[in-house]
Amino acid sequence: MKSEKNIPLKLALLPLIFLVILLTINVYVFGNDALGGSNQFILLIGGVFAAIIGFSLKVSYKEMVSSVGENLKSVTGAILILLFVGALAGTWLLSGIIPAMIYYGIQILHPSYFFVACIIIAALISIATGSSWTTSATVGIALIGIGKTMGLDSGMIAGAVISGAYFGYKMSPLSDTTNLAAAMSGSNLFNHIKYMTITTFPSIVITILFFGIVGFFQSYAAITQTDTLLNSISEKFSVTPLLFIVPAVVIFMIAKKTPPLVALIIGTLLGGLFAFIFQNELLLTLNNYEILSWKNSYRILLDNITSSTVIETSNPILNELFISGGMKGMLDTIWLIICAMVFGGIMDSIGALKSISNSLLLWAKNTFQLFLSTVASCLTINITASDQYLSLVVPGKMFEKAYKKRGLAPENLSRTLEDSGTVTSVLIPWNTCGAYQSGVLGVPVVEYFIFAIFNWISPLTTLFVAFVSYKIKKIV
Repeated sequence: MKSEKNIPLKLALLPLIFLVILLTINVYVFGNDALGGSNQFILLIGGVFAAIIGFSLKVSYKEMVSSVGENLKSVTGAILILLFVGALAGTWLLSGIIPAMIYYGIQILHPSYFFVACIIIAALISIATGSSWTTSATVGIALIGIGKTMGLDSGMIAGAVISGAYFGYKMSPLSDTTNLAAAMSGSNLFNHIKYMTITTFPSIVITILFFGIVGFFQSYAAITQTDTLLNSISEKFSVTPLLFIVPAVVIFMIAKKTPPLVALIIGTLLGGLFAFIFQNELLLTLNNYEILSWKNSYRILLDNITSSTVIETSNPILNELFISGGMKGMLDTIWLIICAMVFGGIMDSIGALKSISNSLLLWAKNTFQLFLSTVASCLTINITASDQYLSLVVPGKMFEKAYKKRGLAPENLSRTLEDSGTVTSVLIPWNTCGAYQSGVLGVPVVEYFIFAIFNWISPLTTLFVAFVSYKIKKIV
């Protein structure tokens, strides 16, 4: 960590406690509307509170601003990805790609096994692409739509999708966090992945069993309106399997390690092209044009990419799904990330993050306590710094020597980092991952939190394995 400030633990915890109290009050008052701006302001107030403590410790304003700037720089890629995910969602709706996914998905998937199918589909896509974000932005959006037409709870659908996506994200050798965790601990990538199976597979099995049981009790009444839904989609869109060429191209590009931004831009442009090829009549109807001149076409495409698109059908359920906010729809999420980075940057500059991590490290007197301290440190960084990469890097640096000192192989640290840093980031509303998933899937974190079973059970599984000393690998 950059800061060398020495701040007492009680003082370091004050801004965190203050923030949690204010956010709790805020969510109670505003409910699901808290992400519309009030949570963002609370994060800034939390930053101001931390800054006041910093000033009392002689930390300069310039130092704090510099730290905030470094934090903001680290999320530049995430912000750009969010903007292009909004753009991609717009063109994929207008082109009929998302409606086609829903159209065919309704016919294939059934309420009794829908949740389990969500987990498996998301896991396979995430393993292939190495990206949970790409998974949510493509099949995740479609699965949310399909599930809603069946009358299923959106929080449960999002929980199943996120559980599968993060399972694949952890186990894929293409994943950035998987490579980062291995690098921070000094372990071999494939040894790290192999060692993760000890905790990861029990966690995903528990998740699948839960959703399998839940699916068994789902109402079958929802599927009686299938024909009505299919007719409403086909009346508005030209539905053809050829539309799946675009998502297939995007997934293939990501799997081939094409930078996500490039893949999203190409996916957005291809979506726009397919809209003019397959949905010509819809474009004319939506905009009250008689012909599609180059000027009209240009206006339609740019409006769809940058702002909201609303497509009305004869079915009210579909009308709720066929809405896209475009790039503009992602601004609340981006605003949240920026404010979270302000709080995290100031906490870093005043030495609060270092103080909390050091205290956890000093507390660890045995192997189990060492694992517990690592988990607690990852969670703390995820909550305070609001970034999953920092939740791997900071504890990785702090605990590497401690694990070696106790004769523990680096795979123990890398696995614990992933089990508690990578997967829990999506459970925190103001974390970049929580904000992203909530914004893309259109489901608040508080609604999917309890159903993202894989994500919250993973740190518990890693602690259980440590407690019973099951396959704790030693340095040979």
